[in-house]
Amino acid sequence: MDASALLIALVQGVVEGLTEFLPVSSTGHLIIVSDFLGANDEKGKVFDIVIQLGAILAVCWEYRARFARAFSGVASDPVQRRFAANLAIAFVPAAAVGLAFHRQIKDFLFNPVSVAVALVAGAVVILAAERWYARHGKPRVNAVDEMGWRDALLVGLAQCFALIPGTSRSGATIIGGMLFGLSRQAATEFSFFLAVPIMFAASGYQVVKYRHLLGGADLAAFAVGFVVSFLAALVAVRGLIRYVAHHDFRVFAWYRLALGAAVLLYFR
Repeated sequence: MDASALLIALVQGVVEGLTEFLPVSSTGHLIIVSDFLGANDEKGKVFDIVIQLGAILAVCWEYRARFARAFSGVASDPVQRRFAANLAIAFVPAAAVGLAFHRQIKDFLFNPVSVAVALVAGAVVILAAERWYARHGKPRVNAVDEMGWRDALLVGLAQCFALIPGTSRSGATIIGGMLFGLSRQAATEFSFFLAVPIMFAASGYQVVKYRHLLGGADLAAFAVGFVVSFLAALVAVRGLIRYVAHHDFRVFAWYRLALGAAVLLYFR
């Protein structure tokens, strides 16, 4: 394994980890970065999937006590049982739509121009949602444990939009949750929790499907990307929780607009 491959793996790991849980689209960033680095072949796409697992493990580690309570209390504690049920309910819509349209999405939307358009469109939605939230937002759900099954279903439906590369899974679920009555912090935390089943399922499916593309020579690069993604995601998760306590998401919208416009100009 040459040094250039390891450097590419490190860069992609940083990009994945920092963007996975921010409302800026990690998939979109990886598509753009991989295109620039010349790592957008089939094996490169499998690599992108593997390093997503590193980012998800960061959430599992950061909220390990919360997940442990859910697993240990699901049979006896109504609060933990509702939490587990809400994750299952929110998981279903995107899983179903993803299985039905995965091939079409991959064939037609996994390219930098489509990502740039989605980045710009998502930025407009975030700005409009934040303006509405500032004027009319009165959260009725202030903590994840207060969510009902309808709240979970609505967030799950919002997550379906994230199947479009460049939209952002976290952006769709967080902004959707806020519009549906969740507080900013509750929507953000539920977005973190929901990422675990949906991304484990998607990543596991892709790794099994394309396992024939993986070989021992790729192990070092995959390991570097995986570990770096884990560490970068841990920083991003902790930083975002502190950020949302005192700020809105408009700064991410302006970043999306700038990046989307730059990519469109580059590929015009």
